[in-house]
Amino acid sequence: MIKNRFFRNVSVNTFQLIINQLFGLAIFYALSKGLDKNIFGQINWSLAVLLTVFGMLTFGIDQVIVKKIAAGYNRSSLFSAYLIHVLVSGTIFYCLLLLSWLLFPKFLSQETILLFIGIGKLAIFFSTPFKQLASGLEKFNTLMYMSIVSNIVRGTAVCILLLMDRLTLTSTLFIFIIGDLTELFVCIFLSRHLLQRPFRVQWNKRKQVLLLKESLPQTGVVFFTAIMSRFDWILVGLLISSARLAEYSFAYKIFEVSTLPLLIIAPIMIPLFTRLQKKSGNIGNLLFFLEWQVIIASLVALLLNICWTPLIDFLTDGKYGMVNARTIFILSASMPLLYFSNFLWTIQFAKRKPEACFYRHGCFFRGEPDCLQHINSTI
Repeated sequence: MIKNRFFRNVSVNTFQLIINQLFGLAIFYALSKGLDKNIFGQINWSLAVLLTVFGMLTFGIDQVIVKKIAAGYNRSSLFSAYLIHVLVSGTIFYCLLLLSWLLFPKFLSQETILLFIGIGKLAIFFSTPFKQLASGLEKFNTLMYMSIVSNIVRGTAVCILLLMDRLTLTSTLFIFIIGDLTELFVCIFLSRHLLQRPFRVQWNKRKQVLLLKESLPQTGVVFFTAIMSRFDWILVGLLISSARLAEYSFAYKIFEVSTLPLLIIAPIMIPLFTRLQKKSGNIGNLLFFLEWQVIIASLVALLLNICWTPLIDFLTDGKYGMVNARTIFILSASMPLLYFSNFLWTIQFAKRKPEACFYRHGCFFRGEPDCLQHINSTI
């Protein structure tokens, strides 16, 4: 029974990620072809800043919610507590961003893109509790519909405008906002049957404090991974140039796509390991996960380096291939470590050892799988 459910979940999650990757690549390729390098770099810099901040604002509560729902705790109470946290923290951040833009227009005049893309990313952040609810209940069919809407809307619209030669910065920002808002509305609609009761948001100070305390050890992990996941993008955009960031972000996007197997298995491992740990207390027989993941990671890295220069130069008219050959080599060398670290992290998280999770992230990891999946769904 467990095996059948596991393979069904893997199949659904695989389909979801393939759809997201295809449309994400279509968006990325269309923007790189249709927009100036500087504009493309500025969009990527804005996304990096927003995803870093919103990743930190979760405080690790999203992963705690998945674990507790999978363990059978009251889903409605947990969902309501996390939703309040997301609404309050996200609103405060965007108000501060808007206030800074109004008070210091001379310093932030070039970061107007950040303000408009922030509207869409705020909607994505608000949709997080609905997705975590579906993930904790292992309703991966519902999670798939929640996760693919934005990319399908944005990918289709951007490609149509590129073919019509009407892709501009204004139209791109409008499409991003519409796509992300659509995902939020779909998440709200699909989550109604998951709660098994009318949708309510109830403030309970005691529950909010307890949830924050339980996620506190995980907060260090979240802050570390959120900062490291896009810190290089932010630095390149600030210290070098938007054009250089466009080149680097193109290489990094392909690297993220090549971690597709990790993105497929990572969201499934947390509830699976938690359930097995609760039943038997022994998850050591799952080492085959690690063996196959490291083998797959090594093969993908090898193939990526062999095909990079001729294939990418052909697809981008010599724009992003040779210039990123060394970059993709360094990035791909970290693939086996990503799989290895994720396996160790999931075990410790299922065993409720958050301190060990933090140390493992600090030593090995650069982009926790949940973070990578969220990033992949944004462009």
